[in-house]
Amino acid sequence: MEPNRWGIIYCPKEGVRHIHKEWEAIRAYLEEKGVAYDFVQSEGPKSVERLAAMLAANGYSTLVVVGGDAALNRALNGVLSQGENVRGRLALGVIPNGWGNDFAHFWGFDEDNYKQTIDWLVNRRVRKVDVGVCTPEGKEGGKPRYFLNCVNVGLVANIMNIKHKTRRFWGMLTLSHLSSMFILLFQRMEHRMHFKVNQDEIDTSVMTVCVGSARGYGQTPSGVPYNGLLDVSVVSHPEMSQMVEALWMLFKGRFLNHKAVRSYRTKQVFFYDNGKAMVSLDGAVWENASMPMSIGIRQEWIDFIIPS
Repeated sequence: MEPNRWGIIYCPKEGVRHIHKEWEAIRAYLEEKGVAYDFVQSEGPKSVERLAAMLAANGYSTLVVVGGDAALNRALNGVLSQGENVRGRLALGVIPNGWGNDFAHFWGFDEDNYKQTIDWLVNRRVRKVDVGVCTPEGKEGGKPRYFLNCVNVGLVANIMNIKHKTRRFWGMLTLSHLSSMFILLFQRMEHRMHFKVNQDEIDTSVMTVCVGSARGYGQTPSGVPYNGLLDVSVVSHPEMSQMVEALWMLFKGRFLNHKAVRSYRTKQVFFYDNGKAMVSLDGAVWENASMPMSIGIRQEWIDFIIPS
């Protein structure tokens, strides 16, 4: 194995035609830059974790995901399934290409400028970043799941799930958004949740909870993935007029100022019960999430290639 050879996982956008054109453009620039690499193409979201584990086990020291947050999350979990030795020698990189690129945007990567991204990856400026971990604590247990950006419990996880499903059905992004909003009208808006943050034990109806190591799609705007802390936003159910205001404040980066939002900073959140709410990690729905569950943070736990 050449020490500088990359392993690349290409994750085509769901519902997009001409997917090979974008990969061919990326491939051409990689070759122009003289990058040595091997690549595999995912066969669907669930294959990414398996492919990442395979590449990590085969000695690659650089693993680059061409995809969005959910693909990066699955690759992270595939890498971490291979143990401490792999985690210590491998650096993750991303060429943002999916619908959600919040973690990539935090660092300044732009999905419309893949050439600049590749230039930065070639320079290989590595930073150790925090990794969040969700650990089921019930009798049956279950293996931990890891995240880089955030965990959502409740309405926002529902929205992520609906968007993925409608995008697969409709293909076009605009139709996906419209159908998502229509289906959302029939969704359960609140769940009775019981969880503990710092000294506060919360046992009430909640619309959504975001536990972020980074910005969390605007819900944890002060989060940074290298301070060993988690930012938490808890949203009760506002009136319709307040929901419009909350969306406006979300886009303006002032989400925490909304009166329906309570915010915390902590090292651990413990969920006793999520009221059967949906759970997503970095936009990827966790179908088998079980309660009780602890959410913690591993400070500077994996190498990530950032802009130079």
